This record gives sequence, structure tokens and C-alpha cells, in this order.
Amino acid sequence: MAAITTIGFDADDTLWHNERFFRLTQERFVALLAAHGEAHEIEARLIAAERRNLGAYGYGIKGFTLSMIETALEVTGEATPPGAIRAILEAGREMLAHPVETLPHARQTLETLAGRHRIVLITKGDLFDQERKLAASGLGDLFDAVEIVSEKTPETYARLFARHGEGPERAAMVGNSLKSDVLPAIAAGSVGIHVPYEITWALEEAEAPLGEPRFHAIEDLSRVPALIERVGRGG
Repeated sequence: MAAITTIGFDADDTLWHNERFFRLTQERFVALLAAHGEAHEIEARLIAAERRNLGAYGYGIKGFTLSMIETALEVTGEATPPGAIRAILEAGREMLAHPVETLPHARQTLETLAGRHRIVLITKGDLFDQERKLAASGLGDLFDAVEIVSEKTPETYARLFARHGEGPERAAMVGNSLKSDVLPAIAAGSVGIHVPYEITWALEEAEAPLGEPRFHAIEDLSRVPALIERVGRGG
């Protein structure tokens, strides 16, 4: 296997916490509508709304907020109190203003790799919110390039690793999502490195490609530099 010259990093739940705030807001939302259904039923309706709306709203807090409003209207039979709609909007604004907390080893790992490799942030979601989080993280100066995309597909990785490196065959993608960060990167010809997060969004669940030689799973970001070196040696 060729030495890795370009490394892509996911952002949310790979470099900083994100899904935990969605989960907390979801719990508040379910409690808000407790009189209109069981928790698991409301959660299922919300997930269905998010899946249905991805093509229109994309990923991120704004789409999540709109999906919560849509779900509230559904479960209340279009009789959602204005106060509940206001509470949902306020919850979305709170998420958009929430401080960024980087994950352990994020800065140290990026600093170790910077200079040795081209480091590219590849994330999906709302442009303004992703730019805000990157600026607040203090990690922005460690990247050679930043790409905020609408979806992560094999074609996305092939294009970006050609643009910022020597092609997907000499690139690795590091992320917490098997569905978005690992599987499409491997399909493009890159190494896929899975760093699991404590929570996985239902729409990001996927099976690990066990037996695939370009797939690697590690416990945390601190193990990335040694893994990249080992892969370059053919390990």
C-alpha cells in the first residue's frame, strides 16, 4: 500500500463534541410533547422527519430544528401551542450558540501530523455553523484546506483528495461515522480510519467493513499518527 500523503479529518464528533447536544435537545423535545405520545413514538417520528427532509434542508441544526417543528405539528394534529414552537426555536438557537469543546488528543494529533502530511478538514452540514465551530475550536490554522460539503460520497472523496493531494489512493479519511467518513472513502480507494464516538445518530449507522484491508478502527485520535506510519510501511 502506498504511503499516505493526505489525511482528511471529519469535524463533528471526531474533533469536537456535537451529537450529545442534539441528543439533549431531542430529550427536551420529547418531554415537551409527552402529553401527545410515548417517547419512542415521538423519537421515531422525528427520525422519519429528519430522513425525509435531508434532501431539502441538508445536515445540521437548522434542518433538525425544522424537523422538530414538523414533528410537533404531526403529533399534535396541527394544534401545537405557539409556546411549544417558540421553545423549539429557542432550543435550536441555543445549539447554534453552544461553546465548542474539542475531543481528547485532537490538537496534539493534528500538530503531530501537520508538516508531514497535507491535512484537510472534510465536513458536512450548515456552512455558517461549521465555520463557526471551526473558528471556535482553535484548530483552523492546523489545516491545509477546509471543505464543507453537502454530502460525503466516494465521488466527493475522490475529487477532494485529487484537489488537495495525490489522489484517493494516497489518502486516508479519519472520522466517527462509518457511513459518511469510512465506507465512501474506502470506496474511493482511500484508507478509512474509524474513531467511534459515544453516540451515533440513527441516520449514520452502518456495518463495519471487517476484512477490508483499507479499514482500520482505533480507540481515539492519539493513535492516528502511528497508524498512518504503519500503513505507509505496508502494515
